[in-house]
Amino acid sequence: MDKLQAMQTLVRVVESGSFSAVAREQNTTQSAVSKQVAALERALDAKLLIRTTRSLALTEEGERYFEQARRVVADVAEAETSLKHGSTQLKGWLRVAASGGFGRLKLMPLVQTFLAQHPQVRIDLRLSDGFIDLVEQGIDIAVRIGELADSRLVARQVGTSRRGLIAHRTYLRKLPKGIKPPRTPEDLAQHNCIVYTGSSMRNAWRLQAGAGAAEPEGTGRSVKVEGNLQTDSSEVVRASVLAGMGICYTPSWLFDDELASGEVVRLLPDWSVLSPVHLVTPQERRHSAKVRAFGDHVAASLA
Repeated sequence: MDKLQAMQTLVRVVESGSFSAVAREQNTTQSAVSKQVAALERALDAKLLIRTTRSLALTEEGERYFEQARRVVADVAEAETSLKHGSTQLKGWLRVAASGGFGRLKLMPLVQTFLAQHPQVRIDLRLSDGFIDLVEQGIDIAVRIGELADSRLVARQVGTSRRGLIAHRTYLRKLPKGIKPPRTPEDLAQHNCIVYTGSSMRNAWRLQAGAGAAEPEGTGRSVKVEGNLQTDSSEVVRASVLAGMGICYTPSWLFDDELASGEVVRLLPDWSVLSPVHLVTPQERRHSAKVRAFGDHVAASLA
């Protein structure tokens, strides 16, 4: 058995969802394709696919193996393309990860321009506000905001993100009698605060005094806040603020357009936190031409 060929066949079967489609691609029979996958399963002593007459699905072991196999197949294709066409010819899958809000608002436009420049590249964009294990999920490159803890990853800082307090003008106009917009961090206790549970801060917001604050610059303050809504989605935070439901503590890029138009306003602008923005990639992917090219593209734009 040619193991690389069998891996390529498995990858195409999973991507296309069909043995017959791969048989047509390879100009062979569906039975021959099925035998390649079965031979690979015997060699690995593991069941990779659950097959029925109408569908197929990866087993748990198959999911883990598929991500690694797809990476190997992509690396081989990239090496062959580089020899044939030179290092500027990029081709194949690139798996990219980011948080939901950043991915939609900031990364998607860069994905579009990158694909326009490299039409033979295909991007698998995975957006989640939860933690993604890049190695386990087979991710080539990801955007992470904040301090990094995973030493297995190669990191490149490409910018900074300022987290601050933001509210819609509707919320501020409808404040109960006697309640004013916050003038100090402690005033947040009087307000309805939208809590983002995807952050380690949750409802204990940590702010830092800037040059214009009454406190010495760099002074940290942790303020406990309460509210009638909490969520693990940055998109829900954004939607609830735009609906005038309360105050959030979030990266300002989530509301760039609304801040520019004046629809939403910064509160306590002299109290905020600056966090690094990194591009991170697994050690074994750092030499990939596609990873380098995409990283340079994102870095240049964010800078």
